[in-house]
Amino acid sequence: MTIRQYNESDREILMDITIRCFDSTSSIDHKIERLFGLIDGKDWAWRKKRNIDKDITENSVGIFVAEEENSPIGYVTTQIDPEIKIGSIPNLAVLPEHRKAGIGRALIDAAIGYIREQGLKLVRIETLDTNSVGKYFYPAYGFKEIARQIHYALPLDCT
Repeated sequence: MTIRQYNESDREILMDITIRCFDSTSSIDHKIERLFGLIDGKDWAWRKKRNIDKDITENSVGIFVAEEENSPIGYVTTQIDPEIKIGSIPNLAVLPEHRKAGIGRALIDAAIGYIREQGLKLVRIETLDTNSVGKYFYPAYGFKEIARQIHYALPLDCT
């Protein structure tokens, strides 16, 4: 397994990995759809892919891809803010059949290394309390819980 920087030919496979890895336990958009249905005819997967597109557009050099035998099996995205010296990791995904092999840790290592190279002083990551992997993995890595947040939604029916 190797970790390398993102290249444009990875875009579609990262979208596929995203949909395979994010489910109702790890995606707010998935939870919204389960409660309210489709929003404007677009499903949770469309919105989640759009988030990945945004990460690619805003900071493609801060995306790292794990691959095995030249095939992507996971990725991590980063966002940086040099003014406030804080970076974030908005998305981390490893295909289920490749989990528990140190790939997530290696991807986080790559992301943190990149954020550190940018001269930033802190890195943030978020997870849902229903994400059983994230809520144990991140503290085990060394992240400290800062706060819990509750997400609410209100449908705006115009009829």
